Amino acid sequence: MANKDTKSSKDKKNGFRDFKAELKKVIWPTKEELMKNTVAVVTIVLLTALIVFVLDIAFESLNKYGISKLQTVYSDNFSESDETESDETVENESDENSTEQEENENNDTTQEDNASSEQEINVEDETNNVEDESNSEEVQEGQSEESNE
Repeated sequence: MANKDTKSSKDKKNGFRDFKAELKKVIWPTKEELMKNTVAVVTIVLLTALIVFVLDIAFESLNKYGISKLQTVYSDNFSESDETESDETVENESDENSTEQEENENNDTTQEDNASSEQEINVEDETNNVEDESNSEEVQEGQSEESNE
């Protein structure tokens, strides 16, 4: 354990020595260079802030006045077309209602026709049944007469 403690303390000492050696290699700016670079950075930041501020004001005013005007123009133009569309919608609805009434009448007529056709078929069936019965009676009478002879 003693070896580990001595190694870690040596590593720390060597780490600090390396750090000091690296800092000695750094070329530090002079006061003049530091001032020039600082002024350049602050100037660029202020110009960027000014540009963002101007754009913000411009877009806000466009949004406030331009969009409001567009909304009024839009509502004026489309309120007129909405009125004509609503008139057309009312006409279409009345046309649809009349069409539905005609279809219902046609369906009623068709149902009546179907019912009368069914009655005619039933009458024909009954007539055919009566004819069949009379024919079968005639055949039976004919057969009985032949057997009597």
